[in-house]
Amino acid sequence: MKLSARDANAWIAKPPQASPATLIYGEDGMRVALKRQDLVRNIAGPTADDEMRLSRISGADLRKDKSLLADAVKAQGFFPGPRVALLEDANQHNADQITAALKDWQPGDAHMVVTCGSLKPTSPIRKTFEKHPTAGCIAVYDNPPDRAEIGGWISEAGLKPDRDGTGAIHAMAQDLAPGDLKQVIGKLALYKHGDGSPLTADEVAACAPASTEADLDDVLNAAADGRAAEIGPILSRLEAQGAQPVALAIAAMRHWRTLHAVAADPGGPGSGIGKLRPPLYGPRRDAIQRQATRIGLHRLEESLQILIDTDLTLRSTAKAPQMALMERALIRLSMMARR
Repeated sequence: MKLSARDANAWIAKPPQASPATLIYGEDGMRVALKRQDLVRNIAGPTADDEMRLSRISGADLRKDKSLLADAVKAQGFFPGPRVALLEDANQHNADQITAALKDWQPGDAHMVVTCGSLKPTSPIRKTFEKHPTAGCIAVYDNPPDRAEIGGWISEAGLKPDRDGTGAIHAMAQDLAPGDLKQVIGKLALYKHGDGSPLTADEVAACAPASTEADLDDVLNAAADGRAAEIGPILSRLEAQGAQPVALAIAAMRHWRTLHAVAADPGGPGSGIGKLRPPLYGPRRDAIQRQATRIGLHRLEESLQILIDTDLTLRSTAKAPQMALMERALIRLSMMARR
């Protein structure tokens, strides 16, 4: 049966004992591996591998020996407890063996966990699992982890973040791959080991992965803070990393609209910052409030007009150097922020 994202999380957290198998597929191998890891642990426990209750089979090996999966499903281990037959990197050449193992499955057999890359709707493996009444079919998309999934990782690590700390972790999830995010949460757990105080946004920032590459936020903050001298070098690094001027214009427009929304709030700059979607937390919240207050509503409106004109020029047939146009616009914004 086909599982929605919400049902998939519930299935992985508490796998049905009467289900014979679960298919997990998606383009991102790391995301699929994380789901598979959680599912196997929740079925058979953390010691399944050591107690030989976990059989690992690759799609390539199953293609050479077509009985491997059926044997693993039926085999009885020396140690008591639930068993898992894990088939990794399966493809269309393994479809017949998977279908046969599903048909022969009986209560007491090992639960089959099958992982694949991207599967089309016409894929025989995907169709077999989607049509099966009790087997689960989970599609993993390249979306950031949802709040429930992140909350599970935080709880598993034994962390107790405060409101801003929780917001900082969720904000980090928008930029990091799930595997990297889980490593950061593990690092935070070591950092807070034996400390009964809540996890704060500053502590999350201290454990966040450092990067030597330039980020869009670096150049936007340099412009909004009036640091014109830093704009050129940062843009050079961004250009070397493949950043496009139009993408920079879109990001700048989003940033200055956020500043404008904060400055235009009837309660004064910063009073409505918590109403923004997505909400802002920690150091980013402080920076946005500081920038909006210093630049002011009138100059922010002028800045938005500059960005609109620059964006239209970049999308036109004008032959002016596009990155130079973007740099000039950001320097003008920076000069306005310094007045």
